[in-house]
Amino acid sequence: METRLAPAPHPPLAAAGFMLLAAALIAGTTLMAKLVGRSALGEPLHPLQISHGRFLFAFLSISLVVAFKRPMLHSRNLPLHIARSVSGWAGISLMFAAVAFIPLADATAISFLNPVFAMLLAIPLLGERVGPWRWIAAAIALVGAVVLIRPGAGSFHPAALLALAAAMVMGFEITLIKRLTGREAPLQILWINNGIGLAVATLAVVWVWAPPTAAQWAALAALGGMMALAQTCFIQAMKRADASFAVPFSYATLVFAGFYDFGAFGVIPAPTSLAGAAIIIAGGVLLIWREGRQAR
Repeated sequence: METRLAPAPHPPLAAAGFMLLAAALIAGTTLMAKLVGRSALGEPLHPLQISHGRFLFAFLSISLVVAFKRPMLHSRNLPLHIARSVSGWAGISLMFAAVAFIPLADATAISFLNPVFAMLLAIPLLGERVGPWRWIAAAIALVGAVVLIRPGAGSFHPAALLALAAAMVMGFEITLIKRLTGREAPLQILWINNGIGLAVATLAVVWVWAPPTAAQWAALAALGGMMALAQTCFIQAMKRADASFAVPFSYATLVFAGFYDFGAFGVIPAPTSLAGAAIIIAGGVLLIWREGRQAR
């Protein structure tokens, strides 16, 4: 009887490196969105046009990989793909609208609520059971969102609600990704997702299209390319370590977003924003840790 040796485990350091690179790239996409959504590179573009640029150049980037690797592409889960792509497009568009008005770090911190919304939606959609620790983690993260958004305070900005809505929609997208993962190859999922997202974004952008400047075209191309590379790095990180180890490194996105916002716009996070972000991250880390324990 032939004995097969188990493959050598990937070093966790590699998973951390891929996730940190993904965090830097994702923060970079929000910076590009803010640059073209404000007057930094020309007349501000509509958020729907920014999300169209994101899907256009991400799809082109992933298509180059598909053309090179030539994988077998077939799917029996088209309705899931459509629902996932539409929710992803909606979440990205809301996020890009939010970052045009509020600091990148604030919008990024609010977006970290998407695992919490995914947990809540998994109860009716996936039939998952939620224990007390997961409810506690969700409550902690939601308290952090209230602190960060500051409803009723003089510093409250309505655009923060756009970021909150983006987190909710992205949470729904996560539940759909859970259904797709394991059924299809990651490259196929990325290619189909970005293709459908591009089709939806193209239909939506017709009503708000404005000719971008050369600098805005470059920023949109960078946005789409960075998003495609970030998705690839995220997948590579998840292949090399448990989610409970790799995912917490994604919270470095907040650090990169704050650094980019300060460098490009001179924005310094307020103490209340830092406190709210810290509470959200604490709830997210607790949720990830608990799910890691349950998986084991």
